[in-house]
Amino acid sequence: MIPTVVWGTGNVGRAAIRAVAAHPALELTAVIVHDPAKAGRDAGELAGLGHLLGVAASDDTEAVLAARPAAVVYAASGDTRPDDALADITRAVAAGAVVVSPALYPLYDHRSAPPEFRDPVLAAIASGGGSLFASGVDPGWGNDVLPLLISGLGTTVDVIRCQEIFDYSTYDQPDSVRYLVGMGQPMDFEPMMLVPSVPTMVWGGQIRMMARALGVELDGIRETSARRALDTAVTTPTMGEFEAGTQGAIRFEVQGIVEGEARLVIEHVTRIHPSCAPDWPQPPDGSGAHRVIIEGRPRIEVTIEATDEGENRSAGGNATAVGRLVGAIDWLVDAPPGLYDALDVPLRPAVGKLGRKQP
Repeated sequence: MIPTVVWGTGNVGRAAIRAVAAHPALELTAVIVHDPAKAGRDAGELAGLGHLLGVAASDDTEAVLAARPAAVVYAASGDTRPDDALADITRAVAAGAVVVSPALYPLYDHRSAPPEFRDPVLAAIASGGGSLFASGVDPGWGNDVLPLLISGLGTTVDVIRCQEIFDYSTYDQPDSVRYLVGMGQPMDFEPMMLVPSVPTMVWGGQIRMMARALGVELDGIRETSARRALDTAVTTPTMGEFEAGTQGAIRFEVQGIVEGEARLVIEHVTRIHPSCAPDWPQPPDGSGAHRVIIEGRPRIEVTIEATDEGENRSAGGNATAVGRLVGAIDWLVDAPPGLYDALDVPLRPAVGKLGRKQP
């Protein structure tokens, strides 16, 4: 059994605790929390399992890392605290741990990551002998391993389009939804997610990985975006009130240009309420889906919907990202120390999980 720590107990951390506890090759040995009120509480309670796991959460990071865990699932957010997240991750890697995390988008494709992100991790690997694999859902498997797998079914491929279509009122992260994405803000407010170059910082690595896997050269990466206002005020169960005239939907694309044409496209259509921008692409049903469309011969379309924590689509997406990361830990433990990406780490069947009950 591989001693594994989960660092963080938010939207991703809850799913990570459940995934580690259920994995036949992993042993949950510690949970790190930042909130002193959570210290001492059982991991099973924090993960919403309804029963205890016998692992008490700790806010003593130094003590947890001093125990030299074999693996760490870093589930704390990096969206609004990238410097802190990078410092935490490098500490764990320098302690010799295999670290998996969705926290730092630039490291999803480490070959194109800025030196200020890549170099500290490489130094930690050299000094401590740990590893890092950063990935998610979108960016993540929804625009790396999935579209590449589906593309192999085509006779000819003209365009690969990866879509995330989501109602963000189901996403329980108010700061990200209201300020990074800009939902509920005046239409003259510029959300951080749409500032020029930011979409490429987040999703450009996925475009580059697809191009690398397909053996094509990129002319460059292009961004497009559009926004819509709410016609009427709406009330959402999770996120509260959003006033009429404020931002209710965004749509943007990050396009990989090959020989002058947009051939690799990552598109997001995000709403705070289904009534906004009804003419934009919609999920088949419910509040969200990830879709890959291969334009070519034959035309192939695959849509994936995931639910968790009471049929919540955002929680389902988080759980799939966690499944990809936690499922890679035993492979990474056997691999040499290093900085890995989604093309390095295989997506494997659920060996040992079929019919297995959640502990």
